[in-house]
Amino acid sequence: MSYIHFDKTQLINLNYSLDREIIRTNRSGAYTSTTIIGCNTRKYHGLLVVPQPQIDSQNHVLLSTVHETVIQHGANFNLGISKFPGNYSPRGHKYLEDFDSEPIPKLTYRVGGVVLQKELILDTNRDRVMLRYTLLEAHSKTKIRIQPFLAFRGYHSLVKANDQIDRNFEKVPNGVSFRLYPQYDPLFLQLSKKGEYVSHPDWYYNIEYIQERERGYEYQEDLFAPGYFEFDIEKGESVIFSAGLTEADPSTRQNAFEKEIARRIPRNNFENCLRNSAGQFIRRRDGDTRIIAGYPWFGWWGRDTFVAAPGLTLTTGDTETFLEIMDTMARDLQGPLFPNIGSGDFTNMTSIDAPLWFFWTLQQYIIYTGDKKTIQERYLGKLKGIIEGYKNGTDFNIHMQPAGLIWGGRPDVALTWMDAITPDGPVTPRIGCPVEIQALWFNALCFYHELSGEEVYASLAARVKESFDREFWSWEYGYLADVVDGDEKDWSIRPNMVFATSLPYTMLNEEKNDKILEIIKSKLLTTRGLRSLSPDDPGYKGYYYGNQISRDHAYHNGTVWAWLLGHFTEGYLKLHGKASKNFIQKIIKGFDEVMTQYGIGTVAEIFDGDPPHRPKGSVSQAWSVAELLRMMDIVNRI
Repeated sequence: MSYIHFDKTQLINLNYSLDREIIRTNRSGAYTSTTIIGCNTRKYHGLLVVPQPQIDSQNHVLLSTVHETVIQHGANFNLGISKFPGNYSPRGHKYLEDFDSEPIPKLTYRVGGVVLQKELILDTNRDRVMLRYTLLEAHSKTKIRIQPFLAFRGYHSLVKANDQIDRNFEKVPNGVSFRLYPQYDPLFLQLSKKGEYVSHPDWYYNIEYIQERERGYEYQEDLFAPGYFEFDIEKGESVIFSAGLTEADPSTRQNAFEKEIARRIPRNNFENCLRNSAGQFIRRRDGDTRIIAGYPWFGWWGRDTFVAAPGLTLTTGDTETFLEIMDTMARDLQGPLFPNIGSGDFTNMTSIDAPLWFFWTLQQYIIYTGDKKTIQERYLGKLKGIIEGYKNGTDFNIHMQPAGLIWGGRPDVALTWMDAITPDGPVTPRIGCPVEIQALWFNALCFYHELSGEEVYASLAARVKESFDREFWSWEYGYLADVVDGDEKDWSIRPNMVFATSLPYTMLNEEKNDKILEIIKSKLLTTRGLRSLSPDDPGYKGYYYGNQISRDHAYHNGTVWAWLLGHFTEGYLKLHGKASKNFIQKIIKGFDEVMTQYGIGTVAEIFDGDPPHRPKGSVSQAWSVAELLRMMDIVNRI
C-alpha cells in the first residue's frame, strides 16, 4: 500500500471523501483540482484552470469535469458524480475501489468484470491536462464514453446558461476544439487514438458546490456539455484524453505522459510530499518567476513570497529559482514598498512588513549558500531605498518615529499580516507600532550594516533596540505588547512577538526571550501551529466557519497558523539548543496525518484554534509547506 491511499469504504462515504481534495499545478500557472472522487465541491475546482492574461490575468475554469461511462453489452455504467439539488447524479463513486497518489492521482473503478484505472497529470510547461484510462480487466468487448463539461469563466465567479456561447467546434486530430466566448483561448479536446466524437450540445442546470454554500457564497451553476467521445478499448490498453490551450499530437501522448510521470517527486513519505508540494507553488510565466500564495484561490502575495521562498527553494538547493523570484519581486518595488497583493490587474501596496521580510529572505540565502557577494551586487541599492523610505515616511502613514520605531496605519486598511477586513473595517487594525514590525526593522538595519559597513545604520539599530525594550517589554506581564501607540499598549497575547526571538538579529536578552517563548508555548502552541490569539482572551474564536464575515472575525482571533511554527522553532532552538530537538521533531511528525486530510499530500492555510484543529482555508498554502520544510532542515542541521 502506498503512503497516500484510500480504500473503497472511505471513497463511497461522501462525508469522508468530499472533505478531501487534490490540487496539482504546473509551472505555467495552470492547475487541476477536485475531490478524491472527482466530484467538484468548490467553484475553484476544475480539471483545467488556467490564466487568461488577454482577459484579466486571473485563473479561469475551462474544463470543469468529465463524466466517464463504461459500456458493455449495450449497458451503460456512468462513473461520474456531480451534486444537484437534493441528490448526487450520477453516483459513479459507488464503483470506486481505491485512490492512490503515487506518483500521480490514480482512481480504480470496478464495474462487474471491468476494472478501469484513471490517472491524472498536468503538462509541466503547457496549459494542458491529461487523463489516462487503462483497462485492467474485461471479459467482453468494452467501450468508454467521455463527456466533458465546459465552464469558460473566471474562477471567482459562476456561469449560467446563456445564448452568447459559441456552440460550434473545429475538428482537430482525434478531437475537437471549442471557444465558447471570443475573448478566450480555444480549448482542444483530443484522444490519443481515433475515436468518435458525437456532438450533442446541452446545458446541465444547477450543479451545486457544497463548500461555497457553507461559505455563504452563490453555489449553483450551469455547465455546458457539448457532446461526448466514444472509443473501444482492449484489456491492457491505455487511452489518453487531453485538454489544453494548444493542439497536441495524439501520437506523442503516451510518451509525453510517461515523461511527465518521470519528472515527479514521489509522494511516498511525509518529507517527499512536502517537497512535491513545494514545487506546486512556483509559477514561471511571461518572464516572471513567482510564488502563488495558496491554492485554489490565492494569487501571488509579496509578504507570502518572502516568507515562503527560502523553504520552497533553498532547502532543496534550488538557488537559481530563489534568485529568479527575488529578481521578479525586485522589479515590483515601488518606492520602499512591495505590492501586498498581486493578482491580475489588481495590486495594492498595503503591506508594512513585506519590504522588511525582503531583508530576512536574502539573509536566508546567505545562510544557505555563504554567498554574500551576490546579494550585495543585486539588491544593496534596493535595501537602502527601503530603509530610507521608512525613515523619511511613505504611504499609509508608515514612518520612523524620533525614537527609531516604525509607526504605520490608517483606519481603512490593515497593513500587517493580520489583514482581515469586513465592511466595518479591519478586524485587527493594529495601528501604531506593531511588535513584529519593530523586530523586522531592527533586523533589517543590522543586516544592511553587515552588507554595507555604513555605521549610521548600526547607530540607528542601537537606538531602536533601546526604544523597543523600553516601550514593549513588561516585567509585570512577562511578554511584549502586541501594538504600541503612544501611551496606549495592546497586551493581547498574540504570536507576533515570536519574531523578536527568531530573527537573525534580535534585541532582547535570553531571560526575556525565554519568558516570551514560554507564554507562547502555554497559550498559543498547538499541534498544528500557533494560535493567533490566546484562548483566555474574550475575543478568541475557536472555530473558523460560516460566512465571510464570521470567518474574517476568526481569521486572526484564535485560528491556528502553521507557518508561524518556523519562527517558534528558530527562537526555541536558539534558546534551548540540542535539548529541544526531540520536542521540535515531535511537532513536525504530528503533521504526518495531515497528508491524508483536506488537501491531499500538502498542508492547509489554517486550522481551527480548538481541538481537533481541523484544517481550513485554502487546501494548500505556500508558507505552511515552506516553513515545515525549513523546520525540518533547521533540525537536521543541529
